[in-house]
Amino acid sequence: MKRQLMVASLWSLVSINAISTVTAAEEPHVLMVLSSYGKQVDGETTQPGFEFDELSKAYQVFSANGIQITLASPAGGQPLADEYNRDKSYNKAFLSDPQAMSALSDTVKLAGLDGQSFDGVFIVGGKGPMFDLHQDSELQRLIREIYEQQGIVGAVCHGPAALVDVKLSNGAYLVDGKRVNGFTNLEETAFGKKWRPQFEFLLEDKLKARGGLFEQDGLMLNQVTIDGRLITGQNPFSTADTAVAMVRAMGIEEVNEPAYKDDRSVKLAELLFRDKAAALAQFQQSPEQYDVQMLAMIGVYQARFAKTQLQLHNAIELMTFAQSKFNHPMIELTIAQAYVRQNDLVEAKSSLQRAQKTYPDNEKIKAMLARL
Repeated sequence: MKRQLMVASLWSLVSINAISTVTAAEEPHVLMVLSSYGKQVDGETTQPGFEFDELSKAYQVFSANGIQITLASPAGGQPLADEYNRDKSYNKAFLSDPQAMSALSDTVKLAGLDGQSFDGVFIVGGKGPMFDLHQDSELQRLIREIYEQQGIVGAVCHGPAALVDVKLSNGAYLVDGKRVNGFTNLEETAFGKKWRPQFEFLLEDKLKARGGLFEQDGLMLNQVTIDGRLITGQNPFSTADTAVAMVRAMGIEEVNEPAYKDDRSVKLAELLFRDKAAALAQFQQSPEQYDVQMLAMIGVYQARFAKTQLQLHNAIELMTFAQSKFNHPMIELTIAQAYVRQNDLVEAKSSLQRAQKTYPDNEKIKAMLARL
């Protein structure tokens, strides 16, 4: 690894300048990789690119912990991000950072890089990696070089697509026999309808086919899997924690962990599933730190794709909690539908009757009540 080689050579010098040079050389250096696949025609996205939220969250984690960052892509230059919310706190921070924006406007070509220069590599997700990064031979080389020199390999969401064909020097796939995760088949079903038909493979299936021991949490919940120096995150809400895990793996003990409202909200939902009283107490202590509308939507999607009674119960608990702070006819209907799936028609009818008082003209609520 670059850091180790420089330290070995520089310690032979005895001047004050040599000591300060070693200190600088010991600062970890992370390569952040973005897809170059994105394309727009007349303002319309015709090919998906990278996920800006994931770039900005991970960049801030690395930057806040004094880690050098190089942004790179297969084609170099400025890659195209998928549509994103510029008002999110992490995106605002990136967009207002001149150094970050300069790096993004002129990313380095992967082909010109040497793995010896980096202590870690982080693959940013988005749908683009499913089209270009998974088959980029230069990226495969860099990942292999960084991993085999004891560096850290991280990826989030669809970023692990870049790992599926990486082979080590012994011919084995990098992910073979290792615990790994990424955007799940269930999440593709729920959220990937636009581009999924064009994918060559589903990420979960391919990681398993390469020998990966695939792990996952519930739909759009936070899951970070750490297997030695391979660190993967399931979806956008796993981004910051994946980057934090990489920072720790690079030997930084006192980690500055930037916290974001959407990530806090996901973790609150997970806590509610485990300990309702603790979740309520945590929310009441600082409600401004959470996005209640987002909590409601997590509950709606959890209910729609629930496969077990426990999952349905958790979804109802989350929606009912969010409903007291943010209400919408869709939430009311989804709660009632979940009760029907639990064979609790009495509670379903009672829920709809309460909803009808709030939304007396809603035809869907009227129709469902009539069926019950």
